[in-house]
This record gives sequence, C-alpha cells and structure tokens, in this order.
Amino acid sequence: MDDYHQGSLRILGGIIDTSKDNLISFVEFEAFEGLLCVPDALYATAFRLFDTNGNGSVSFDEFKEIITQTTLQQKIPFDLNGHFVQMYFGKQRDRIISYTDFSQFLYDFHEEYAREAFRRYDKKNTGYISGAEFEFIMTTIRSHRLTTSVKANLQQVVQFVAGSNEVSYPFFIAVNGLLSGMEEMKKVYLEATHGNPTREVSKNQFLSAANTLTHISPLEIEILFALVQLVHGTDTIILKDFLAISPDQYYIKAMQRVVDIKVVEKPEDRNMFIEFLETLYRFTLGTVAGAFEAVGMYPFDLIKTRMQAQRYLPDKVIYRNNFDCFHKVIKFEGVGGLYRGLFAHIVSVSLGKAIKLSMNDWMRDKFVNKKSQVPFTSGVMAGAAAGLSTVILTHPLELIKIRIQMAGEERRPMRTSSFRIIRSVGFSGVFKGFTASLLRDVPFSAIFFPLYAYTKIRLQDSNGYNSPSSLAISGIIASVPGVALSMPFDVIKTRLQVSQLQSSAHEQVFIVQPFGRELWPTFEIQKFSRFFLELCTLDRKNLI
Repeated sequence: MDDYHQGSLRILGGIIDTSKDNLISFVEFEAFEGLLCVPDALYATAFRLFDTNGNGSVSFDEFKEIITQTTLQQKIPFDLNGHFVQMYFGKQRDRIISYTDFSQFLYDFHEEYAREAFRRYDKKNTGYISGAEFEFIMTTIRSHRLTTSVKANLQQVVQFVAGSNEVSYPFFIAVNGLLSGMEEMKKVYLEATHGNPTREVSKNQFLSAANTLTHISPLEIEILFALVQLVHGTDTIILKDFLAISPDQYYIKAMQRVVDIKVVEKPEDRNMFIEFLETLYRFTLGTVAGAFEAVGMYPFDLIKTRMQAQRYLPDKVIYRNNFDCFHKVIKFEGVGGLYRGLFAHIVSVSLGKAIKLSMNDWMRDKFVNKKSQVPFTSGVMAGAAAGLSTVILTHPLELIKIRIQMAGEERRPMRTSSFRIIRSVGFSGVFKGFTASLLRDVPFSAIFFPLYAYTKIRLQDSNGYNSPSSLAISGIIASVPGVALSMPFDVIKTRLQVSQLQSSAHEQVFIVQPFGRELWPTFEIQKFSRFFLELCTLDRKNLI
C-alpha cells in the first residue's frame, strides 16, 4: 500500500513501539493487544500516543506536537495558549503531567473543546449559533458519540425542542451532557422500570425517576425524548432506544460476546439472503437441540406412551405407576426396550424442533415493531404458527414411533419397522389422531414461546444477558401451563394412534363431533368432563 500518510503511521506506530527504536517487536505487539483489553484502554492508548519519548509523562510540547497534526485541530482550532491549557501545564507551560493527571486533562479537554467551538462560532456573543453551525460542531468534535440516526436528526431536534433554527448555549451544553451521561440515563430508565428492559416509560415517569440524580437536567431529558420521537416515532422509551441514540463504548465492543454479533445493524437492512442464512442457522440449532433432547429424554417418552395407552384388564392394570412401568420394561424387554423406536423419535423431534424454532423466530421477525419489540398477541400468533407447521410435517413420524414403542408389550413381539407400519396403516392411517395433535401442539406453542420470551427478559442480569440457569428456569416456567393444557389431547392422540382400527371414522366420532357440536357452542364444563371420561373408559377393543 502506497496511499498512506507516513507521519500518521509513525505516530500510531509509536503507541506500540514502547522502546522507541522505530521497530515493533512481537513482545511489544502482544503487550499492545493486552492494553486494548484493560478497562481504561482508551485513556492508556491516548497517553502512549502523546508520550512520544516513552518516559511515562506528557509535556506541553509533546501534546502540542500531536494535537496540531489532527484533523480536528485543523477544522476547529483550539486555543493552546488559553486559560484551560495553563491550568494543566502551568502558565509557562513547563509542567510535566503523569498518566492520572493526563487522563483527567483528556476528559476535560473534550468538554472544553465543545465550549471553545461554540464561542468561536458565536462571534457576537449573543449566546446563539445557527443549526448548521451546531451540526458541524457536533459531527466534528462529537462524532464518536453520535449514531447515524442522531446525525441525521441534529437540526430537526433543535426545531423540535426549541421551536427555531437557532441553538442556545444551554441547549448546546444539554446535548453534550446527554451524550456524555448516556450510561446514567440508562440507570434512570432501569430504576423507573425496576429492571425491566422492555417496559415503556413516559417522559413524566422518567423525570420522576431522575430526581435522585440531580446532575441530570429536565432539558437533557426533553432532548432525549425528542430524539426518540424523531428516530422511532414514539413518545415513550425502552432500553433499546438508547442503542439508537448512543453508540456502544469501545470496551463493551471489545469484550462483546460472539452471540451478540449481528450481520446487520437494523432489521430493514436484512435482505432475502440474510433471512435465509438466519433461518438455516436457527434450523441447524433446532436440529441439534432436538437430537440431544430425543436421546436424553426418550426413555421417559416411552414410559409416558405406555402409561397413556395401557390396557385396563379386569381388576388389574399392566402398570400401576411410572416406576412400575420402568421396572417392567427393564425386566421383560431389557435396557434396549427403553430405546425401542429411538430412530423414528430422533428424526421426529429433531425435525420438529428445527421447524418449530425456525418458524417461530421467522414469524417474530415479521412482527417486530419500531422499538424492536414483539407484541404479546403477535408472539402468540407466531407460536401458534410454529406449532401448526410442526404437526403437519411430523405427525406421521409420531405414529410410527408410538407403534414401535407399543410393540414391546406383545407376548410375542413381531419384528416391526417404519416401512412395515406405513404399509399396514396406509396413507390416511398415518394421520390418525391428527386433530388431537393440532389441539395439543398449537395451544402449547402459542403459550410457550411468548411466555418464554417474557420470562427470559425478566431473568436477565443488569447487562441484559441470560445465564444458562436463567434460560433453563425460563423454559420450565413457560412449559408448565402449556403442558397442563395440552396433556389431555396428548392422551387422546396416543390412544387413537395405537388403535388397530384402520378407519378414520372413529377419530371423527371421538374428536371432531364432541368439540364441534357440544364444547365450542356451549362451553359446558360438564360435557367437556364427560367427553374425556368416555374416552378414558371406552371398551378396549375400540382403543387397542
């Protein structure tokens, strides 16, 4: 590369070259990498930049040598002979300052630079500058604190708050104070919402919460909500709104977790190819998660199926309880009996989880509002769609799995396989119990996914992250109401699928008619209870 400024390269290289021999050793490079990860990385790096001779201190001549070569100084010159510089380097500018003093000087320098720029453009000392001059100062001096959305609305926010195109000195100071104290603003928001990052807060509620922090002025809050109004079109604020107004600090970006890295910054930047990659990523995660779940939980699924479909003999049942079922499977079928039909279950659960997670996330992406939130009703619809898509594609595999699981109960178990079962039941037979599957999976997914999303947010830490234990607890909490509602339909589905009757008429009688003619029009609890009682006490020849 030949298109570089040799002076800039020499200055930047001096940050790494601590020995000042115009060479960068591997040890120096490793030390520089470590420097970038310390909490005060910005100040430590800046100190090395100005400490040109590497003696551990900065003189005025060293500071002047570097600052005069910056684009900032060339666009808006800072008075290096003024009172501010004399307070740190002395009237004769012969004082040598250490790292700790320099860090405070650098912090105050940025604030003083903004005031110096305002005074430079306020030539008549009226206390006002134009909106264009305000935009130029902010994009020149404060560009590192401005997001793209804020840069595009700098002059509009002046008109929105002040009602004119002129910027007063108090307004100018308030904007700079807001950008410098954005982390304090986030703390005020979390105080107002008791740690809930998705709760919407009005301006009055924010003002009430900010009373404990006296250095936050009402004008700063007015400007904050004006920016949110201009960027997102709402008069309330949530935690994510701060990301559109203030960029992440360098240290946060340097230590950013891999799972937080996004291909695009905004949802509107996602094209079809990005959506395809996201869906493929989610599908892969769902497949892997489903495979692990299928293998780990399969013995419990087999026991559940046996208990749901067991035949009631005169004065005796095959399994008294879950533990008795587990004991008898081990005793009569061996440990391998607990994994009868595992392959069909792995395929079914892996495919089901992949489709369900992908469809739910894809639907939720379509329902995201301007605040990057998914309304509760939209979350319910996304979950229901995910459950519906899963049933359509995985129901035949569930029938095969259940038939194989139940084959072990025969006195002389016949060798069975997926293809043998499909040939025996026919195409229509593989969809036996389909209505019950719909009534099981669609309500469950409609309850689970939005409740899981809500619970996960409530269990986040102060940095907005979830630990593995909080994710597990969220999943358990979200599963309980869904399981309680869907379990009766799971029992019905199992009994219909283990039935040897090939006709689909029985499903029509026992599932569709009672719901269509009795439950939905009248909602009578008595008829609902009698319906399930009849299903559980039917003569075994109709169910086995």
